[in-house]
Amino acid sequence: MKHFLPLPIYIVAFGCLLATPLRAQAQERYGNPFDFPVLFSGNFGELRSNHFHGGLDFKTQGTTGKAVRASADGQITGIRVTHGSGYVLEVAYAHGYTAVYRHLSAFAGEIARRMEELQYSTQSWEATLTPAAGEYPVRRGEVIGYSGNTGYSFGPHLHFDLIETASGDYVDPLPFFQGLVKDSTAPRAEGFRLYPQPGLGVVNGLPDVQTFGVRTDGTITAWGLIGAGVRAFDYMEGARNRYGVHTVVLSVDSQEVFRSTVDRFASNENRQINSWNDHGYMKSFIDAGNRLRLLHAPGRQRGLVCIDEERPYRFVYTLRDALGNTARLQFTVQGVRTDTLPPVRHPERYTFRWNRVNVLHEPGLSVVVPRGNLYKDEYLHYALLADSGDIACVYRLNDVRIPLESTAEVSLALRRRPVADTTKYYLAGVGSRGKRYSLGGRLHGQSGILKGTIRELGTLTAAIDTVPPSITPVHPNRWARSGAIVYRLEDDETGIRSYRGTIDGEYALFGIPNAVQGRLVYRIDPRRIARGRHIVEITATDGCGNTTVLTTPFVY
Repeated sequence: MKHFLPLPIYIVAFGCLLATPLRAQAQERYGNPFDFPVLFSGNFGELRSNHFHGGLDFKTQGTTGKAVRASADGQITGIRVTHGSGYVLEVAYAHGYTAVYRHLSAFAGEIARRMEELQYSTQSWEATLTPAAGEYPVRRGEVIGYSGNTGYSFGPHLHFDLIETASGDYVDPLPFFQGLVKDSTAPRAEGFRLYPQPGLGVVNGLPDVQTFGVRTDGTITAWGLIGAGVRAFDYMEGARNRYGVHTVVLSVDSQEVFRSTVDRFASNENRQINSWNDHGYMKSFIDAGNRLRLLHAPGRQRGLVCIDEERPYRFVYTLRDALGNTARLQFTVQGVRTDTLPPVRHPERYTFRWNRVNVLHEPGLSVVVPRGNLYKDEYLHYALLADSGDIACVYRLNDVRIPLESTAEVSLALRRRPVADTTKYYLAGVGSRGKRYSLGGRLHGQSGILKGTIRELGTLTAAIDTVPPSITPVHPNRWARSGAIVYRLEDDETGIRSYRGTIDGEYALFGIPNAVQGRLVYRIDPRRIARGRHIVEITATDGCGNTTVLTTPFVY
């Protein structure tokens, strides 16, 4: 009998720049949106929580207020201010693409004046303007706004999306800026995982998912049906950031079994990232209910590998960035026959199938998961956690949260109702450390049934929120000198649903410019606020309708 030694696990990097992928080779090259060299803090398609990163994050030299320039001739088609993206501009360019500039600090020229008028007329910081066709043409290099740190942003940068008009898909903008980007650094792998399929395979004699480093010593054995996944990042010169990998190809014994190419996706595909991303490992097989177009696997195995011979299987990962820089990760799995594969270890009775409607019925709880919401079959580890002092039982649907593609319907019965006001009850999720967070929902009449929707199968209960938000002035003695009135709004249970600010009884344009910091800010406008004594009034309401009103005197 021959004995095979496993090939060493190693990475081979190639610093070559290949021809640019995508159809951008024959298309217009975009101009630099800034007057300094291009560097990125994030690239297209990076793995994020519940979504892909939809564009490029341009570095802005660590500050805000940099002039943002149009990258080509076109016209402004959308103008928005939102809590999520801050100040946003949409610019339709030639060749059927629309660029979306997010997290700006301000708009330029006439647009800034029009947006402010709209915000005051609607008495809302969040507002949307849709210009008439041709109303705001722009020329390549024209200043259209100023970079910022608004919306859900962790630091100064410009987020640049590129949307294909015909399909509505988000596409990778990097090839359009190829001439401005210097990059000869290949991606790097940090490790890989092997996934024996439940009841159908083992790795090193076990049915559990196993993780390996790129320098793993010793022999890896397997039998039956297994999948693989890789943890890898891309890098660029001039920046310490790490980025998503554009193309991942897995070959086994020189035959391609899986390929991911992150060059486009639709907004309604975003949550399917939960099926591909396993805590930073990109799975190289496709779950039965995953419809992501950027994943490809020939044949019917969906990228899974059948280890059914007692021989070495040579796995090769090829990792490539959008500019063609390439690296490889290689390892060997030795087939070792296992006569009896361990069955699925599943102590509970709930098996949810990916291709059907699934219902969980327990005393006091009903959960209905519509068909198409699961990416694979799930074996729930259900548990009931009861406490006589709670207004409802705590229901653990599964010990690890299972993300859903859309929503599931929940009906949860209360055990007692200590508060008469039905609007104060809400459906609550329970985190790993026991902290509760709002999932919304509504108590229906006198039935004592709380109904709502959930987007993951985790731990649920009911809770009561009768505590109004807190409003705290932030350094009021500095307001006049800094030119900004600032408050901190906080609500520990159902969150801030709405807010409103006035000065001397007149609406004032308070907003939350940065959602991460969460501060409520009004930039003092001397055209609207005269010198002298004033009274600021802030009203904040949480998700259960509890309201706080605070008045603060100040001198400007």
